[in-house]
Amino acid sequence: MDCAFTLTFNPVYDNLLAAVKDATNTGIKEAGIDVRLCDIGAAIQEVMESYEVEIGGKTYQVKSIRNLNGHSIAPYQIHAGKSVPIVKGHDQTKMEEGEYFAIETFGSTGKGVVREDGECSHYMKKFDAGHVPLRLPKAKQLLSTINKHFGTLPFCRRYLDRIGESKYFLSLKNLCDAGAVEPYPPLVDVKGCFTAQYEHTILLGPTRKEVLTRGDDY
Repeated sequence: MDCAFTLTFNPVYDNLLAAVKDATNTGIKEAGIDVRLCDIGAAIQEVMESYEVEIGGKTYQVKSIRNLNGHSIAPYQIHAGKSVPIVKGHDQTKMEEGEYFAIETFGSTGKGVVREDGECSHYMKKFDAGHVPLRLPKAKQLLSTINKHFGTLPFCRRYLDRIGESKYFLSLKNLCDAGAVEPYPPLVDVKGCFTAQYEHTILLGPTRKEVLTRGDDY
C-alpha cells in the first residue's frame, strides 16, 4: 500500500489542501474495472482546477502537477507499470480486475510542473535491475545490506544510519550510477509557490472497489 497526506499549521492553506484531497477522492470515485486511465486524469484535473486559493493577498488557481501521477502497485513493486494521470491525456489503457492502484494527486499554486532540485535522501532498488556488476567492494556490501533490509521497497539515508551503516555516500552513488538503485531527489515547482499531495491505495475486486488506506483520521 502507498498513501500520503499533507499537513499545515495555518488555515490560509486549507483550500489548497481541500482541492487536492477532493481531486484524490474524485480519482477514487472514477476508478474501476475497464475504466480508461485518461478519463480518470481528466476528472481529477477538472476538480483540482475548479479551486482557487488566496494566499498573501493574491489569488491563485490550483493546478494539477502534470508531470506527476498515480500508479499501479504489485508485490514489492511500488511503481508497477501503469500510470494514473492527474491531467487529461490520451492513455487508453484500462484498469483491470484484481489490480491495486495508488490514486495520487498533487496540486500547486505555481506552474504545475516539477523538477528535481536539492540533496537526495530517498532511494529504491530497481525492481528489474537483475545482476549488476560492481567493482567497489563497499558498493557490493551496501547492496547486500539493501537487499537484506529493504529489498525493492523505498528507503532513505536515515534508515541506513539506523542499521549502523556509515561512510556510504560513495558506495550509494556507485549503485545509482551502475543502475542498481534509483535515486529520488526532492521535486520542486517554481520558487515561492505552494504544493500539496494526497494519496490512497485501492483494490479493484470483482464486485466492489476497496480503499485499503482509509482510516478514521484520514
